[in-house]
Amino acid sequence: MKYSIVIIAALIGLLVFAFKAPNFDFTKDVAGGIQFNKGTFNEVLQQAKKENKLIFIDIYASWCGPCKRLKSGTFSDVEVGKLYNQKFINAAFDGEKGEGIILAQKYGVRSYPTLLFVDSNGNIVVRTGGYHNPDEFIELGKTVAKK
Repeated sequence: MKYSIVIIAALIGLLVFAFKAPNFDFTKDVAGGIQFNKGTFNEVLQQAKKENKLIFIDIYASWCGPCKRLKSGTFSDVEVGKLYNQKFINAAFDGEKGEGIILAQKYGVRSYPTLLFVDSNGNIVVRTGGYHNPDEFIELGKTVAKK
């Protein structure tokens, strides 16, 4: 009986926390961090052709914990922002909404986050996924930028 009360109290606590947790806004970029293009995928492709750059694409889901950690910690890092804003056209799409659904299907996304580096024709150059801390993400960006 004692354990049942503890378990019920813990579940109620988790529910209260879940409903009071602030909404996470994937559409807002942190000054100094990666600045994501807010256009359509076609607009991103056109910009990449114009600037002769590769495209970095973050395909995320709003409920995904590692996606939130990437956005709030790694993508907002100043050193990450310097590298990615200089070397790539950056875009982010919710894989479960709008154009993100089409891109998730096109690129065979099976988990979130899926991180893609594609050329200006939309061909994958490098594909990875999961959480990367800022140092790992900088090294990844340097490696991809050399291709």
